[in-house]
Amino acid sequence: MTLDQLKPGARAKVARLNGEGAVKRRIMDMGLTKGVEVAVRKIAPLGDPIELTVRGYELSIRKSEAAMVEIV
Repeated sequence: MTLDQLKPGARAKVARLNGEGAVKRRIMDMGLTKGVEVAVRKIAPLGDPIELTVRGYELSIRKSEAAMVEIV
């Protein structure tokens, strides 16, 4: 399952990051690393972006970026 499939209010742990190069590095720099717990706060009406709570702060990411994050 990937992060873009979670519903608002759901929590999960990051299992793996897909993607390569600068995109993967950017996701990791935002705090989405293996083992971290993520909660979905809101999803925009058209589905993009997705607002998350990660490591105690709010983060908005594109749906395409969330699709690269595998969760457990």
